[in-house]
Amino acid sequence: MVLEATIICIDNSEYVRNSDYHPTRLQAEADAVNLLAGAKTQSNPENSVGVLCLAGKVPRVLVTPTDDLGQVLNSVHGISVEGAVNLPTGVQVAHLALKHRQNKHQRMRIVLFVGSPVHTDKNKLAAVGKKLRKCNVAVDIVSFGEVHGNAEKLEAFISAVNKNNNSNLVTVRPGAVIADVLLSTPMFLGEDASAVSASGFAAAAAAASSHAALQGFAGENISGDGSDDPALMLALRVSLEEERARREAQAGAKEDLLELDDMNASVAAVSAGPGLPSDTTEKFAKRSSPSSSPCALGTENALTMDEDALLQHAFALSLGDLDTSLIRTEEDLEPHKSHPAPLQSKEDESEHNADTGYVTSTSTTLPGMNPEDRMLQETLEKEHQTRKSEEDKDQ
Repeated sequence: MVLEATIICIDNSEYVRNSDYHPTRLQAEADAVNLLAGAKTQSNPENSVGVLCLAGKVPRVLVTPTDDLGQVLNSVHGISVEGAVNLPTGVQVAHLALKHRQNKHQRMRIVLFVGSPVHTDKNKLAAVGKKLRKCNVAVDIVSFGEVHGNAEKLEAFISAVNKNNNSNLVTVRPGAVIADVLLSTPMFLGEDASAVSASGFAAAAAAASSHAALQGFAGENISGDGSDDPALMLALRVSLEEERARREAQAGAKEDLLELDDMNASVAAVSAGPGLPSDTTEKFAKRSSPSSSPCALGTENALTMDEDALLQHAFALSLGDLDTSLIRTEEDLEPHKSHPAPLQSKEDESEHNADTGYVTSTSTTLPGMNPEDRMLQETLEKEHQTRKSEEDKDQ
């Protein structure tokens, strides 16, 4: 952000008593000054703002450039209406105040609020503008009230002081709100009008204290004209905006969770297929929901799985299809639970173990067993020879 020292020159002549700007020219001008000062100090903590009165016997500096926003607001609140404006003298006094700024690295800028007729000759204004340009002083002019009568002189002054488009002339038509008009100008947006990030506080402040914004929020119990305490209305608006953003974020998070649940349910229904019963589909949908943990289900079933089921489980993990493998595993285990093997006596067991054909036929019914396995055949043959040798010894 640009480091600047700004002097805001306020028109407090007798002309600002007019009410063509609500409520009066002076009050509308003071609201705009408060917002501009807040925007300057907020955009860079090292910026400083001062206040000067143009009318009266002589131009008077109310506040030298400072970063204390409260001091600036208090000085604007106590301005009195008197006399007429002496524009060249006021500009030179403002320039002198900027020369005595504490931080010499700050750029110098003068903001003129002109709401009364300018009686100074155009050539004299141009000469003052050239002097300011030579000293690298930027000037912004807000023309209101006597718009048509001052247009030519103010344009000549801006043309003389302008350097690399660092100076601006803003015209506010009667009936408009000065703060609202300044909101979209480079005075709030900075020298680069596309730098929206530089105008965040300025936009919020101007919108908060404008006449339209101070009428209250729809659906909120806040109302008032904001003339008594604009700072309070600004704080209330910022607080309400933060609360509204928090509620919208919570609502968006809930909608995302609901969409995720619907998506998981639809994927579960498609993956289960039409051949599975409805209760199996419901179980699969529950496993697909975020509340259930596939890893936990896999850990519980791993102790009861046989070798073939474990292989299927590992293959499903590699393909990311854990839930489907778990369903298959439970279905494979159900027949063994519902049809337990009948108990046999020890004599029958020994006879069956001695019968190689019986063992081979039994192994074909076991899941994961291959009767043609070489190791299985060797084990059975060895066991058969051992029992045969024992029988020969008994005889």
